[in-house]
Amino acid sequence: MCGKLWRSSTLCFTEPKFSKEKAMGFRKITALLAAGIALTLASCSGLSRPSPKIEHYSLEYALPAWEKLSLLPVVLKVNRFSAAPQYDTRQIIYREKPFARDAYVYHRWRSTPADLVTYFLSRDLKFSGLFTGVLPHDSGREGMFELEGSVDEFLESDLDDAWEAVLTFSVSLLEANQPDVSKRILFEKTYHAKKICEERNPRALAGAMSQAMADLSARVITDVHDALKGRNSKL
Repeated sequence: MCGKLWRSSTLCFTEPKFSKEKAMGFRKITALLAAGIALTLASCSGLSRPSPKIEHYSLEYALPAWEKLSLLPVVLKVNRFSAAPQYDTRQIIYREKPFARDAYVYHRWRSTPADLVTYFLSRDLKFSGLFTGVLPHDSGREGMFELEGSVDEFLESDLDDAWEAVLTFSVSLLEANQPDVSKRILFEKTYHAKKICEERNPRALAGAMSQAMADLSARVITDVHDALKGRNSKL
């Protein structure tokens, strides 16, 4: 009787109330699940979106010719250069105003400025044909003379009328086996170059920086050769 007449007793009256609460609970759970699925789908769609591509740049220039300089019977080792803190990174640094330095987000150097200068200077010395041997910094062999240095500037300078590549590094030439420390350093010199970028973009900066490196590398090789040729008779 009670099962048919819903309002005939208290016990029978509580059954539809309990069913209503269960239905409300199910609706809440369903809503929460739907919200969770929506959030998951939204996050998945964000993850599937491709991130912007990072462009990498290096230096590129032809080897200089050295026809008028003589071969020296010396073995030279090029030690790894260091770099000023703000340039000890693969990020491309640029300057828009005094005392400010910023970096590109999606454009980077393939290697750090210190490694780029070390490699290209070592390469150019080796292929100049002016020395019996040129050893890279990671060689296990010892050189008669060592070249070391630091990168002081390696940046894009944004001028009002143009952009330019700025490259500055310091170099020291040392006699490796000289016991007298005061006589070990043959010369110390700072090299500086600025080259105008053909366009206002990172690729043009890489081209201008390549020109700057080519010019400074040629000057370093000439100075090293001049410093060592006077010692040729003592070797």
